[in-house]
Order: sequence, then C-alpha cells, then structure tokens
Amino acid sequence: MDRRITSMAANGPPPQAPGTLYPGKVMHQRLKPFGHRFSYAVFSLVVDVDRLDELGRMTPLLGVNRAGPASFHESDHAYDGEGLRAFADRLLAEGGLAEPAARILLLAYPRVFGYVFNPISVYFAYDRADRLVALIYSVRNTFGERHTYVAPVGPGELSDSGVRQTRRKRFHVSPFIGMAARYHFRILPPGKSFRLRIHETEAGEPLLAATFSAEAVDLSTTALARCLLKIPFMTWK
Repeated sequence: MDRRITSMAANGPPPQAPGTLYPGKVMHQRLKPFGHRFSYAVFSLVVDVDRLDELGRMTPLLGVNRAGPASFHESDHAYDGEGLRAFADRLLAEGGLAEPAARILLLAYPRVFGYVFNPISVYFAYDRADRLVALIYSVRNTFGERHTYVAPVGPGELSDSGVRQTRRKRFHVSPFIGMAARYHFRILPPGKSFRLRIHETEAGEPLLAATFSAEAVDLSTTALARCLLKIPFMTWK
C-alpha cells in the first residue's frame, strides 16, 4: 500500500527545529532532443536561517560556517558576505513581498567532505501564522553561475495539494535547452515529507522533468552519520 503523504493537511506544519534532514531520491527525465532517465539517493537539509547558531550545536558532524564532515555555509547561498537572512529579505522585498517574513526555511544540500553543488535550492517564507507567503528558487549551473526566481504565493497557487507556480526561464542551464522555455513548479512544502516536481516546457511541449521526494528525519549525529556513510560522495556525484 502506498502511504506517501500527498496533501498539506496530512503533511503537517513546517519543521520547528533549527535543522531537519530530508533523505530521499532525485529523478531526472529528459524528453527532448533525446530520451534519458536516471535516479539516485540524496539527502537535503532544511535550515531555519534565523537559527544557525543552534543548528551548529545539533551534532558535531555538521559544521556551520566552518569545516566538518558535513557543513552548511552562508557563503554558499548569499552574496559578498551578506548574511543569509538579509539576503533572503532583500530578494523577497525586491520581489514584491510587502513585509519581512516571520520565518524563512532553506532547503539545500550541505557540503559533504568540503564539496557542494546545488542545482536548485528553495527558500520558504512564512508569516506569523505559519502560512507560506513566498518562495525563492535559487538555480545554479555547472559554470558556477546562479540566478534566483522570487515567487510570492499568488491567488490560486496554494491549495491542499501544495504549491503550483510557473516562471519563464531567465537563466541558461543546459546546452540542450534554449531560453524560450518555462518552469512549472509543483511543491509539497517541508513537513513530514517534501515533494518537488519541476517540469520544463517549450512552446507547450515537455522537455525535462525532475523530482525530489523525501521524508523528514530529526537531525542527530546518528541520522547524519547514516546519510554520510550511505551516500559519502553525494555532492561530487
């Protein structure tokens, strides 16, 4: 029986800890100009950007703004020494959010033995009632460049099945896909589970599908050690 959580109500509120592990699987399927599909195991962190000091005390295996077997560095996400909260606040304000979010969570891969590559990181901005009010999709390519899509939650974009948003492509990622494309994001925000689906289309035709499905695990030394032993070269791969 498939007991996978598929609704906001069943998924519960966003995690309340400074950091939470989300081990799961990534799947990529290219549909044009040739068909190709692969999947692999990964683990992500969901981090409260206002509680990085607490995050650094959760397990000795995770360094925060310092080296460790796994580590989380603000400089991997923000620009030019800007703090992560200030960085997110600035982007959200520029993107039209009327007032600063009460809470911001970031889903991203940590550094693993010093190395990280995040094809996409997602920020979730909540109001004081834990309602999701905006997302930031931070996309990177293999040339070290990055671009952010700021997406306040508009009318009709949030339902019990999650978030559905669409953005025009503004950033070159793949040599096989041009810029006249659109991203269609389908997300079950972090809770007991997390689901991310990205469908890329061009002129209404499907080009690429990517998914990440994961279940929340309390961040502890045992849980993080299990992830590191199971997938020691995750970010290199």
